[in-house]
Amino acid sequence: MKALGQLAAISFISLAAAGGTYWIKGPPSRTFVCDPATLKPDEVCLQQIPPDAKVLWVDARLRKDWEKTGVPAAVLWNLDPAEDMQAFEAEIALHILETPRVIVYCGDENCGTSRQIAERIRSLQLGADVSVLRGGWRALSEAGRTKKPIKDSNPSS
Repeated sequence: MKALGQLAAISFISLAAAGGTYWIKGPPSRTFVCDPATLKPDEVCLQQIPPDAKVLWVDARLRKDWEKTGVPAAVLWNLDPAEDMQAFEAEIALHILETPRVIVYCGDENCGTSRQIAERIRSLQLGADVSVLRGGWRALSEAGRTKKPIKDSNPSS
């Protein structure tokens, strides 16, 4: 019984200390931080790209995500088997003629889709400078560079 009382006291003190820390310091920061020193050769941090830079953004997420919350003027290219890969290639080729700097992003920093899409774009040999965005959509969203989610006009669906 004595051990149970000690456990309760320790738990109470721990919870009180955690609650006090949360109240004084606030919640932990969960923002994405990109360290340029840790980048792979084909990666880029968002802070290295000025908001007004002439860049072709390629969204490697699913079509529904791209439509709702993509970067304005971004083009879609994903690995969904239901999509038309030749149409993606044709659209990218047209855009690269105007904007030879291409940055591919997907859902987050651990998504490998953006790297696969970047390799496919490089394989087109159009002379584009192709990079993968470290942090992906999350980094873009936190920086306020994505479209705002569109509310569903039919809440019953």
